[in-house]
Amino acid sequence: MEQIYLDYNATTPIDPEVADEMRPFLDDYFGNPSSSHVFGIKSRLAVEKARSRVAGLLNCMPQELIFTSGGTESNNMAIKGAAYAMKRHGNHIIISSVEHPAVTEVSRFLAEQGFEITVVKVDKYGMVDPEDVRKALKPETILVSVMHANNEVGTIQPIAAIADIARRHGALMHTDAAQSLGKIRVDVKELDVDLLSVAGHKLYGPKGIGVLFIRHGVKIEKLMHGADHEQNLRAGTENVLEIVGLGKACEIAALNLEENMLHLHEMKTRLQKGLSGAIRDLRFNGHPKHALPNTLSVGFRNLNAVSLLQAMDGVAASAGAACHTGTSGDSTVLGAMKVPPAYSQGTIRFSTGRYTTAEEVDKAVAIVAEAVRSMGPVSGDATGVRQEGGEIRLTHFTHGLGCACKMRPADLETVLAGMPEFFSPDVLIGAETRDDAAVYRLNDTMALVQTVDFFTPVVDDPYTFGAIAAANALSDIYAMGAKPMFALNIAAFPVNRLPLSVLEAILKGASDKAAEAGIPVLGGHSIEDNEPKFGMVVSGLVHPGKILANKGAQPGDLLILTKPLGTGIIATAAKRGIAAREIVDQAIASMMQLNKKAAEILVSFHVNACTDVTGFGLSGHLHEMAAASGVDVEIWFDRINFFEGVQSLAVAGAIPGGTIANAEFAASFADFSHLSQTDIYLVCDAQTSGGLLVSIPESIAARLHVELLNYGIQASVVGRVTGFGEGCLKFIYQ
Repeated sequence: MEQIYLDYNATTPIDPEVADEMRPFLDDYFGNPSSSHVFGIKSRLAVEKARSRVAGLLNCMPQELIFTSGGTESNNMAIKGAAYAMKRHGNHIIISSVEHPAVTEVSRFLAEQGFEITVVKVDKYGMVDPEDVRKALKPETILVSVMHANNEVGTIQPIAAIADIARRHGALMHTDAAQSLGKIRVDVKELDVDLLSVAGHKLYGPKGIGVLFIRHGVKIEKLMHGADHEQNLRAGTENVLEIVGLGKACEIAALNLEENMLHLHEMKTRLQKGLSGAIRDLRFNGHPKHALPNTLSVGFRNLNAVSLLQAMDGVAASAGAACHTGTSGDSTVLGAMKVPPAYSQGTIRFSTGRYTTAEEVDKAVAIVAEAVRSMGPVSGDATGVRQEGGEIRLTHFTHGLGCACKMRPADLETVLAGMPEFFSPDVLIGAETRDDAAVYRLNDTMALVQTVDFFTPVVDDPYTFGAIAAANALSDIYAMGAKPMFALNIAAFPVNRLPLSVLEAILKGASDKAAEAGIPVLGGHSIEDNEPKFGMVVSGLVHPGKILANKGAQPGDLLILTKPLGTGIIATAAKRGIAAREIVDQAIASMMQLNKKAAEILVSFHVNACTDVTGFGLSGHLHEMAAASGVDVEIWFDRINFFEGVQSLAVAGAIPGGTIANAEFAASFADFSHLSQTDIYLVCDAQTSGGLLVSIPESIAARLHVELLNYGIQASVVGRVTGFGEGCLKFIYQ
């Protein structure tokens, strides 16, 4: 299907004229601009020509511009540079509540360095009241930073009025103009700012290039130290190729600004009217008048934005801002505007561009309207449209992925803390140890083990999803040392979006996996829902004296994990289309593999504690074991078995929201000081149908490890119980 691009705020394509201007600097003009020979002189002249072109668009002097690697560096350079340069005059900085992370994260860093940060609120349109800035001023205020136009909702801020207040106070004024340049008039003299940031890829130039405007006479501390490039403010050989591209892009923007503004506004208005006519109960976020001509933030009531984006096959847009889509939590911008959750959770940002056509807009309206109808209320009179025929990608009908869609650990802790405790001599395992199954004694030789697991698709194929869900549910029984007896299905299914043959395939996959485990599926329960979900209740039996549980790990024990880690990251990468088929296949094979054989081997060993690694990741489930046992643990990162290629996918940003939530929660009990951020995500990755995690005396651990390997189980010795404690984990390289 031909794709309709309505995500110009995320990035713009390179203008063909820009590409033509850049091409000679790939093939012919390769000189270093700092060299004095003819090759260097040609490059230097090209850099300065580009600087003049950017200055022409901003209405400033060329010498007031410093080339950077993009908008983020420009913001860092402006805010940190001004803060450190002005520190002798004060330490107070004011920002707005709707800034880009390239401003908020810099401010958070400066707060850790002793600066005081004040965040001024916005109104329901996302606009800052200059009077609120005036009230926030202190004698120590040295800098005010408010973005020119918001990247999510398009609201244009009254920068000139705010700058006037800052200037009268003696503070510097910075604005992030990444989203506004090229879409509306951006004149540094009219805005009266001291510092202004630009990103090249937002106005049809290349990625990886930006500009910082520094008003003549303003002094900032440099961040890059080295030679005296860029007026001794940014060391490093100039990126001539992309500087040339940015210069040309600015020249084109200046020549066609009024024409482009009109076109952008016409396409945005057409889109807004089309959606309003086709879909009921919409909310348009942002200022109705003072807004970018191309940005349309639309809240679809009671829908999930990520799921809606998947259903809008053929239309490229964003749930919030592209640079931080996929993370957990709602948009901070919509939160600051106090947009009701019923709309904020279903908000899509559409942004038109220079190449958007009326035909594309009309097609987009039809696709979005059909997607919304397909996700409508599930009831007898539902008007949703089923997807019939063709390949069905199950993960595109849900915003969650397998066990990564579990509740945030911190939220679950809060809920469980308020639950009443139940005591009975026949309850052998309850909620107190955080095991994934309950055990109830029937008599002196028999105890009932029961567990339930339920989640959204982690793979596209329905049959495979059913098989993985069954293996995941059975894993809890095996982790208790029990033998499964029978299972019940739990299914939620969007009958208005998918054909019933998909549900049949899910049930067939689960039934075949249950048969592999040697048990029947005796029935179940189903409901209609907006997204597919599936799981099982599994019942098993175990001798009361042979139960394996979280609790029981002893100092000196070694820890053995029976499957590789990384299924959450791989599933996320597969959904985004960036994972190689062989990497996905190895993860699927592991998730479909029952923990039956590993559990049978454990029976002949004296195991002190056991659990399976699923939604809370290695760190979360190991912490539950350690806390229940009253011990501390050391984990050897370089001994952990990860799926091949998962580290590269993590570096590429394929991190599920559940994994991020796990990492945030684990910071309270885990020492990650020896690990990189990517390493932390790997050990916190939310697994689906993961391996068994065993705590076993060191004297017999090697024998167990060898026996597991002999049966083809990819087991690894990953750590040691170091002593009695409170459940703390320490990750190191051995």
